[in-house]
Amino acid sequence: MAATGSEKQGGDVVKSYYVSTPIYYVNDAPHLGHAYTTVAGDVLTRWHRQRGEKVWYLTGTDEHGQKIMRTAEANNVTPQAWCDKLVEESWKPLWEHLNIANDDFIRTTEKRHTDRVQEFVQDLYDKDQIYKGGYEGPYCVGCEEYKLPGDLIEAEDGTKLCPIHKKPVELLKEENYFFKLSEYGPKLMEFYAANPDFIQPESARNEIVNFVKQGLQDLSISRSTFDWGVPVPWDPKHVIYVWIDALLNYATAVGYGANQEKFDGTFPADVHLIGKDILRFHSVIWPAMLMAQGLPLPGKVVANGWLMVGGEKMSKSNLTGIKPQDLTSHFGVDAYRWYFLRAIAYGSDGSFSWEDFSARYTSELANDYGNLASRVAAMVGKYFGGALPEATAAGDAERAVQEGLAKAVASADEKIGEQLDFQGGILAIFDFVKQVNGYITEQEPWKVAKDTSPEGQARLATILYTAADALRGVAVLLNAVMPDTSQKLWESLGAEASLGALADQPVQDAGRWGQLPVGATVTKGAVLFPRLEEKPA
Repeated sequence: MAATGSEKQGGDVVKSYYVSTPIYYVNDAPHLGHAYTTVAGDVLTRWHRQRGEKVWYLTGTDEHGQKIMRTAEANNVTPQAWCDKLVEESWKPLWEHLNIANDDFIRTTEKRHTDRVQEFVQDLYDKDQIYKGGYEGPYCVGCEEYKLPGDLIEAEDGTKLCPIHKKPVELLKEENYFFKLSEYGPKLMEFYAANPDFIQPESARNEIVNFVKQGLQDLSISRSTFDWGVPVPWDPKHVIYVWIDALLNYATAVGYGANQEKFDGTFPADVHLIGKDILRFHSVIWPAMLMAQGLPLPGKVVANGWLMVGGEKMSKSNLTGIKPQDLTSHFGVDAYRWYFLRAIAYGSDGSFSWEDFSARYTSELANDYGNLASRVAAMVGKYFGGALPEATAAGDAERAVQEGLAKAVASADEKIGEQLDFQGGILAIFDFVKQVNGYITEQEPWKVAKDTSPEGQARLATILYTAADALRGVAVLLNAVMPDTSQKLWESLGAEASLGALADQPVQDAGRWGQLPVGATVTKGAVLFPRLEEKPA
């Protein structure tokens, strides 16, 4: 169940476990890269909810800036109309399609955000943290960022290009307001040293530490050459730099300046999930802004790698953008949610291929997991009329399965819940699935069933109860990753009727053996992972 606001225990505010995605630019429809980060956040927050924690999961859209304005102009509509259309027709429907259980969706054009952004920036100005100046330098509209000359790459004809978008930068000269970012370098270095896990993975941390060590320049925080943005409150000829505007969503969405109780019970974020191309904004500029206001800093900034297709980062500008619906229509939503987190170590770059997805789906989901669920349900139906039998003849083989489940729970909880090692957690669960498959192969219940003696039937009952209760644990562990198929398995085991809702099962308790009651009605439902059709043309 989604958390709402802050709660109190013994008079103290209990802070929500607060996770955010980046807020995504609405210059186009979302692609696999956007969905990758959002699904990761959904799995993480579902896992913590199932630990019994109060959770807040935030996503949203970044709707100001020159890039949005130019995109809208190219489509002959106003920037607001463009944003409204993309958000309502592309972004929100995709998150619903992918079963994303976010608690809030923030848009930077909303009044609840823009008013608070102006207050925050005005406060920095009043504290003498902002001054007026001028700036000239190379600017990438795609990044909405002035680039350092050393950051640029060179085309064959000598043109200077943005290293991310591979497009020419523009030389801009304008009057700006500046935030005294240069003053915060030593404070940031001290913070990084005291909080070595603040920036993850380690390669990202090393990059930022080296960057800040070289000395920071003051940051231009306004633009005066266009007007699609939040006006600077003391000088409305300027609009607030889109990244200052965007970063503040993490505060405005949880009540900054408007709902102190909610803010105290949620802020700061425990985890900011981001793409590595926006690492500096989140690990240098954002904490410096918070330091300037005396606000607490986030727990972690975790940068995922890039999804690659043909060696190119997946993005619309590189023409490798693939719609998530292209895959979910073939593989299903749950398999989609599972695949990217299982196939790619979070924090590393990873290559996507249709062939790899198909192979993993067939081997791990259909054959290992889905087939196990079908076989167990079919045998309980065939040999015990669908009523779960009692295990009265357990031995070393059964104890090994029980120990395997306990190990899988402990490993998955640590890896997913604490380390954000989604791949490692999923592999721990599927190692256990393989163990249960091996157990059934070794015990050969179809042969044991031919022994009609009381001892033979007790042994058969024990084998099938062991397999069923193992699957009960798997359903709980995979609920955060694949909620729909986990629910189907839960119901087929008779667990919904006997143990209650799957979402209410504490994940850390999944390894407690023997939770499925004897006599529970086990039914063979639809195949969890149907055989794939031919790849669409």
